[in-house]
Amino acid sequence: MGLSIFYTLPARFFGASIAAFMVIFISMADITSIFSQLGAILSPDRVLTSPEDLIPYSFDATAVLSQRPRAVAFAENVEEVSRVVRWANETRTPLVVRGSGTGLAGGSIPSPDSVVLCLSRFDKILELDRRNLTMMVEPGVTTQAIFDRADQAGLLYPPDPGSMKISTIGGNVASNSGGLRGLKYGVTKDYVMGFELVLASGEVVWIGNKCVKDVAGYSLREVFIGSGGTLGIFTKILLRLLPKPAAKRTLLAVYSRMEDAAETVSAIIAHPIIPCTLEFLDRTTIHCVEDYAKVGLPLEAEAILLMETDGHPAVIAEEAEIMAQLARKRGALEVRVAETVEEAQRLATARRSAFAALARVAPTTILEDVTVPRSELAGMVGFIQELAKRHNLRIGIFGHMGDGNLHPTFLTNEKDEAEMHRVELAFSEIVTEAVRRGGTITGEHGVGLAKKKFLPESVGGLNVEIMRKLKRLFDPNLILNPGKMFDC
Repeated sequence: MGLSIFYTLPARFFGASIAAFMVIFISMADITSIFSQLGAILSPDRVLTSPEDLIPYSFDATAVLSQRPRAVAFAENVEEVSRVVRWANETRTPLVVRGSGTGLAGGSIPSPDSVVLCLSRFDKILELDRRNLTMMVEPGVTTQAIFDRADQAGLLYPPDPGSMKISTIGGNVASNSGGLRGLKYGVTKDYVMGFELVLASGEVVWIGNKCVKDVAGYSLREVFIGSGGTLGIFTKILLRLLPKPAAKRTLLAVYSRMEDAAETVSAIIAHPIIPCTLEFLDRTTIHCVEDYAKVGLPLEAEAILLMETDGHPAVIAEEAEIMAQLARKRGALEVRVAETVEEAQRLATARRSAFAALARVAPTTILEDVTVPRSELAGMVGFIQELAKRHNLRIGIFGHMGDGNLHPTFLTNEKDEAEMHRVELAFSEIVTEAVRRGGTITGEHGVGLAKKKFLPESVGGLNVEIMRKLKRLFDPNLILNPGKMFDC
């Protein structure tokens, strides 16, 4: 059988709470065979098998989870993806698709004994169709590149996940990513008109078109978007674009109480005004961001609210004034209105740099994601703050206040077993509380591995069983990202 390599995997990968380890044996003969087979499909220079080369592909942006794959393969066109998938299906080899690895739910972490299919080199913008306001792209194009290309044409691609500078569109579609503009413009699924897809059999199918209206049959787009690479692999994606807003106005409101910030949000929505951005930072996050970005945030504040409206200049001027008035009436200590583009960018930096700022504070940063109805937002934030004191943990909270999406961020040290145990207990309480308040376990990061054990609690056992049936229908040999989201 030859020399074997031992890969260790924390039991937490499987949802366990004890520090046990599983040992996976991979023979050198097996690795050589995989290298030969994949090298024949692609080319040897696009297949990695040496342990040191595999390390960067053993984890994503999710903290503490990791697993080395058997190999990494780089496909650059749909024919190559199809051939690799056919090979994986015939050999029953688990296949995990990866872009830039920016996911925060463990969705692109290799499954045990798997091969990673990386599509980051599959990165061309194929078409920008101004007559139909669409863009055709390959899955490895970054979200920022899509936004920039649309912007150059005077158009807008609205979805803007925090990792947009490096995240790829294939991963965005697979996880149905959100972003700061989600309140007004929606999330990724609202801008996907169609896609080319490789099924687990290796067959290639096109779903969707450039038509604004299409109700022919079941909406299969909704089945695959957000499926986390468990049902198929995107190889081309047709995106919807919008006309670029003529103007934008940015405001920052400062509060001594989180409840006042939440009341301001409710008042704005009820007016009714739908800002393109309505974000918040708590006291812990404010201090971390100011230390990191030096944007002039008020360190005495318990919360700040970043508000942004876009559209016709006359309309945004009126909306900005109304939002400022509503903020003051709801207890804002101060309301700043950006007078220049540069000032607006500095204020926006306060929110966009939140995760990076928090990540500097402790050895391990665990960014989580729950969503509650807007009416429950202040109560949920208060619950997390109380929970942090009870478990003796440091938790920064920021997120999309306009749509109830919170990002409680644990500042911890994965080498401290006692503290990590308290983190696990605290996170379980946060998820349970979010569901109790009518919320969900994830608003934009997805389920993946990190929240797999909470899915039945969130959606119900029957819904999970329906998902299992879909998985078995599209992937009967269970080769596509197995073990993610739920077990079959």
